[in-house]
Amino acid sequence: MEKIQTVGKYLIEVWKASGMDMSRVKFLWSSEEISRRPEEYWGQFMDIARRTTLARVKKCCQIMGRKEDALTAAQILYPLMQCTDVFFLKADICQLGVDQRKVNMLARDYCDAAGRKLKPVILSHHMLYGLKQGQAKMSKSDPDSAIFMEDSVEDVARKLQNAYCPSESSGGSPATGDEESMSLVE
Repeated sequence: MEKIQTVGKYLIEVWKASGMDMSRVKFLWSSEEISRRPEEYWGQFMDIARRTTLARVKKCCQIMGRKEDALTAAQILYPLMQCTDVFFLKADICQLGVDQRKVNMLARDYCDAAGRKLKPVILSHHMLYGLKQGQAKMSKSDPDSAIFMEDSVEDVARKLQNAYCPSESSGGSPATGDEESMSLVE
């Protein structure tokens, strides 16, 4: 839990550095909200779980890169908990990577099953290509395959100079695939 909050605090600093108006933002820590209202959280969780088939949950587990026959109980519960967060935290907009689409759709499917007319709005973003050949997405485990907010100008320049960029437009290049999704600020 401590690691999650450390990453969350880091992201808050990234948003501040990006110019986000913090006077209009309220950050919630799910763990604190669940501790304050456990009956509400687990009641919502159980309602989602009883209206969702195991086969439907397993479809969401593929986002974690797990083979269906090797799933632990925790890995099966996790998508249900992600879905519960949407409703428990009263999120109007679910902003996650496209790799999380199945969990977002689980939340919308739950609305149908529960007779909820107002469904969460899903805002998905694609994964940024890795800077090295054959990488489907940037990876924090390989610092030279990604550009980080705290990278120096020199690091960004070096990484872009060494980025994979085929001469013909073959797709899958970090240099040509993300220009509409990126903002470079000097």
